[in-house]
Amino acid sequence: MGKDPAEVFLNKGVDAKTAEILIKAGYTFTKVARAHEKTLREIEKLIGERKLKQVIAAVKAKERAPKKKKEKPLKTVKIERKEVPAKVQRSTPFEIKLKKMVDDMGRKLPWEVLHEIAARLDGADIPDKLLKRILELTCERHEMHRIDPSESVGILAAQSIGEPGTQMTMRTFHYAGVAEMNVTLGLPRLIEIVDARRVPSTPIMEIHLEKAAQDDLEKVRQIASNIELTKIIDIADVETDINNMEVMVRLDKRKIERKSITPEEVLRKLNKAKGLKGLAEMREGNVVIKCDEPSYKKLQRISEDTKHTPIKGIDGITRAVIRKLSGRYVVYTEGSNLEKVLEIEHVDRANTTTNSILEIFEVLGIEAARNSLIVEASKTLDEQGLTVDIRHIMLVADLMTNDGDVKAIGRHGISGRKSSVLARAAFEITSTHPCCAAITGEVDLLEGVVENIIVGQPVTVGTGAVNLVWSPAKKEGA
Repeated sequence: MGKDPAEVFLNKGVDAKTAEILIKAGYTFTKVARAHEKTLREIEKLIGERKLKQVIAAVKAKERAPKKKKEKPLKTVKIERKEVPAKVQRSTPFEIKLKKMVDDMGRKLPWEVLHEIAARLDGADIPDKLLKRILELTCERHEMHRIDPSESVGILAAQSIGEPGTQMTMRTFHYAGVAEMNVTLGLPRLIEIVDARRVPSTPIMEIHLEKAAQDDLEKVRQIASNIELTKIIDIADVETDINNMEVMVRLDKRKIERKSITPEEVLRKLNKAKGLKGLAEMREGNVVIKCDEPSYKKLQRISEDTKHTPIKGIDGITRAVIRKLSGRYVVYTEGSNLEKVLEIEHVDRANTTTNSILEIFEVLGIEAARNSLIVEASKTLDEQGLTVDIRHIMLVADLMTNDGDVKAIGRHGISGRKSSVLARAAFEITSTHPCCAAITGEVDLLEGVVENIIVGQPVTVGTGAVNLVWSPAKKEGA
């Protein structure tokens, strides 16, 4: 609730009788503060010249500083020790049995592989001899898929992603099953991902709901309405009355009912909006905003500010579409604001996601951003029917996020931060890097692939990483 108008006058040092006269005449403290010469003359007729000077002095006076409160001594806080939640599931007895069998064989398998084998075979009546044979074959396959020491994995990943990238389309498509919702696919989307763009060209959110709401269409519509940004222009016609120097907002009853908005809520939002504070009033079911200055320019500005005043929804989300997915309702949005959406009631925080990787990084952290890079890149390639081993994409994602920040692959990111001068010069802006290195006395140790190729030396990967020394056998009697 707002303050009593009389109380505001009294707090500023205006006597009670004068305050009462002003309020009865319709003059609040804000209106007196913004009053021009003509209005002041009208107030003078009501309260007299001497009282008017007192009121103007009270309006212009600075607010009194609040009294300093005595600082209370800090209370001692008791810290209770709580059990740290387990981040990894405990191994099942069958997984422990498989691990022991692998150890007895003198082999090694990652826990993830053992977990998958256990999930597929658990409950099946398999003799130990057959189980041992399955584990032997798995170990052989695992050894065969391991990367050789000193393998040039970076070049392999670059080729494996780059070559299929030449077959990708350049177009933006409609999102499957959702009318009029565009999403960037193909090569432009892959470039966005590896460039770590702050805002994607078509930001989209996939909002999943909790079990209590995901089957109730009416509740889903209510949530979508609360998410979608609604401005005055979406629910009303805004007209400018030059004769009376006012802006008329004619509310569309059907639209405000559909959006669950009341005229009182519109009035409250307009009175709080920047540039419109205290100027709006209700008249015959519509909202009227008076111009407090005899200026057509100000009237035009009030009209524009009124049209774009937000009434409901989340900033940045221009549209919300409801779609049924696997028997439950999901909300898709044009625009993205993950932080605000996760605060909405009945939104499933575990499954709701966005295609803006930088936003995921800012809200959920670097590990979530890494997973998002892998998922988005894999999805983009899969949609084009291109098969790329996920380990190549994982390597790129690890490289982009390994120092706790999401870096682009380019001269503003990873390529521009290489320690080798020749490697940086080989990428972009060739002449600048050697010049800067010469001025600062930078040394290139020729440890990478690119710089060794430039100077014509064997590269330090693969067989180039091994030095062979032949020591001939000594002859007898020598």
